[in-house]
Amino acid sequence: MVSIAVGTTGSPTLNVTVFVAFVCITLYVVYRASGSSPTASDYYAAGSSFSGMQNGIALSGDFLSAASFLGISGAIAVHGYDGFLYSVGWLVAWLVALLLIGERLRNTGRFTVGDVMAFRMKQRPVRAAAANATLVITFFYMLAQMAGAGGLIALLLNVHSKGGQALVITAVGIVMVFYVLVGGMKGTTWVQIIKATLLLLCVAFISVFILGKFGFSLSGLLEHAAQNSPLGERLLEPGGWYGQNAMGKLDFVSLALSLVLGISSLPHVLMRFYTVPDAKEARRSVVWCSWSMFTFYLGILIVGYAATALVGSDKILAAPGGENSAAPLLAFRIGGAVLLGVVSAVAFATILAVVAGLTLAASASFAHDVYANVLRHGKADPRSEVRVARLTAIVIGFLAIIGGIVANGQNVAFLVSLALALAASANLSTMLYSLYWKRFNTTGTLWSIYGGLVSGLLLIAFSPAMSGTPTSIVKGVDFHWFPLTNPGIVSIPLSFLCGFLGTVLSKQPADPDKQAEMEVRALTGIGAKR
Repeated sequence: MVSIAVGTTGSPTLNVTVFVAFVCITLYVVYRASGSSPTASDYYAAGSSFSGMQNGIALSGDFLSAASFLGISGAIAVHGYDGFLYSVGWLVAWLVALLLIGERLRNTGRFTVGDVMAFRMKQRPVRAAAANATLVITFFYMLAQMAGAGGLIALLLNVHSKGGQALVITAVGIVMVFYVLVGGMKGTTWVQIIKATLLLLCVAFISVFILGKFGFSLSGLLEHAAQNSPLGERLLEPGGWYGQNAMGKLDFVSLALSLVLGISSLPHVLMRFYTVPDAKEARRSVVWCSWSMFTFYLGILIVGYAATALVGSDKILAAPGGENSAAPLLAFRIGGAVLLGVVSAVAFATILAVVAGLTLAASASFAHDVYANVLRHGKADPRSEVRVARLTAIVIGFLAIIGGIVANGQNVAFLVSLALALAASANLSTMLYSLYWKRFNTTGTLWSIYGGLVSGLLLIAFSPAMSGTPTSIVKGVDFHWFPLTNPGIVSIPLSFLCGFLGTVLSKQPADPDKQAEMEVRALTGIGAKR
């Protein structure tokens, strides 16, 4: 039974109306942008037709997800300083993409991460490994977004039953799949641009309003937040979440590694570099993205502490959705039902757009890497490849719905940190070795991908994130033996070690001709035009 009532979160009817209006508008944009019969290049990379500015805003939209808007604001409101460190890590992480990966990736690949990893390796095993890693990483990332959808719905529609929240998560998943089926990369990019713009305007408006309420005094806001939190002054100091003991500090180091190294390894983020015409625009994309995220996270710092000052961390934790409800509750506190309706629409749009991008990345990886290059040996018809990608999107959407129902109630920023750990473990070492190490070979590629992916999955499965604590995903049991909630400090170095050992111990030599071609192409862009 779904209970829907007007409670402390305003009018559910207004919230739903604003959200449905946004969905209708963006679906029309997706339909108009999609074209009648898209080619593989149109479907996967939007025909490389976006400018650096457009793609940079879309890139920020890809990463300004439910984890950023709901999870980090909630983490700041409840845990203070340690919650803000999530956003610092994610902002710094773009330097890795700017300096080491973005330009070379754009020049070397075509549609997916597997294009780069397999450029000078044996195609079939490497593409299969890259696709496996992409599917696992995107699934974990989807869990975070769908869990955010469940918590948001619980708050906005006053739906407290798990069955009711599951129904709404299902509806969100269906709309998300429709975005991908109709629009492909071009449609989802325009949705990301619209969503990112709305999100930045929304956070900027709330931040300026909040500062005005406290006389444009940030110290006054922080003082009120500390007074209204059980942590007191510790809300403004490091150690409120991760610093209670030595193991907590080590867990924070592991988290920081995952945050900083994970963004430049996410498949759905890396795919965006193929939507611009050349490497120069790829660099501009990262610059625009970095400034957009810098502006957003300054605002989120104010939103998080304002939620503590005006709502209170106890009320936030007691609300449906827990920590993830901080930003919506603050919106209702300062602007009533109307502002809550706007914030809810932006939050829904955030979830829909990001999950659509994830679904597109996963379906493109399966269709392009597995179907076209592994099963059909590179001879697949482009139309059949796009058809397979669309069918894969449906399957992935179904799995995301099931996973979101299971993960409902978890802090979405925390869930994203697990996906980032897996991405950095499986992809980062492989891409850096492929782009910069001449001796790197097929065996080293497979060892680095599977070594990082499998170790990350095993450590997550037997960590406190999965069992053994009140906040674990699986309640009431304890089968953890790994002491850290994030595996990055072990799995990321291990992937580099596996790639190195696989290369030096293998008797299979690297291909010098392919390596030279890849180096010239990565540095100059010759051969990268499509």
